[in-house]
Amino acid sequence: MKIDLTDTTASKINKALVQGRRAVGTPAVGMVLTLVIVTDEENAYDALRAASDASREHPSRTLVVIKRVSRSPRDRTQSRLDAEVRVGADAGTGETVVLRLYGEVVNHAQSVVLPLLLPDAPVVVWWPVNSPIDPANDPLGALAQRRVTDTYAAEQPIEELTGRAETYTPGDTDLSWTRITPWRSMLAAALDQVSCKVTSVEVEGEEFNPSCELLAMWLADRLDVPVKRSQSSGPGLTAVRMETDCGPIILDRADGSLATLSIQGQPDRAVALKRRETAELIAEELRRLDPDDTYASALRYGVDRLGEPSDGKATAPAEASAAPAAESPDAKPAAKKAPAKKAAAK
Repeated sequence: MKIDLTDTTASKINKALVQGRRAVGTPAVGMVLTLVIVTDEENAYDALRAASDASREHPSRTLVVIKRVSRSPRDRTQSRLDAEVRVGADAGTGETVVLRLYGEVVNHAQSVVLPLLLPDAPVVVWWPVNSPIDPANDPLGALAQRRVTDTYAAEQPIEELTGRAETYTPGDTDLSWTRITPWRSMLAAALDQVSCKVTSVEVEGEEFNPSCELLAMWLADRLDVPVKRSQSSGPGLTAVRMETDCGPIILDRADGSLATLSIQGQPDRAVALKRRETAELIAEELRRLDPDDTYASALRYGVDRLGEPSDGKATAPAEASAAPAAESPDAKPAAKKAPAKKAAAK
């Protein structure tokens, strides 16, 4: 069921939602969260379709905020809010409200969204494109527990990662990080099968793909070894090569679907490592609403440190504190460094 409202208000939209639920025979609200999508008209359809598919796993109220650009100075001074309310089969397993903002109300989108949020339910804000550099300080981002961006859609993805690291707030995440979840799981499982020490890593992928940098930073941060970033024709991530004292470990995905895992002394294995759709990525992010500390640690490692020789980030502070520890007779011995394979599995 669809209800179109022109030059409306948040109060009228709430009444239309109640009317729609009664019309389709579901007067009760069974939503688990509110998903706010901030996008433009060009990308609204794809984002809404992905959110609708994800709602099968996470029934939610989806608010699509589309800020329309007024062409004339006179139109910019006139505020208008148009809405399209969808319930029932037209909205998947949740409720959908498409909000189109015109004029001055574009600068006050949070005032329109706030009355439409589900009470006592978490809020997630997703920017498919044109995400702010500091999502937590964005007026809409301040309403949410989780803020999802996508640096892959930015004009300068690698520079965007640096800005994200400087403004990171617990609750921030990025779909470029979500895309490498299968890679991280596979590499951690591979290191659990051997008792070897990793000495260097090479991450290969297409140019201007922030997922490659994030995977390289995660490996460098966890293993404390030099990680080289090399380019390929893609698609996406194509290979990770880890040099160990027991021989190389290689995870190679040349076609974007099926990968080959090669470990010294073991037969090669084919593993499914396909590129996932946006709906799968959003569904994964909605499964957890707590801060992602692993993402924060990898992000703060820094793109500019990739390729540098390992200086022992864990050992440098230990050397600096070695003298005071020796002077104090009651000082306890420093804890031993964890094996590389366990560090990568965390």
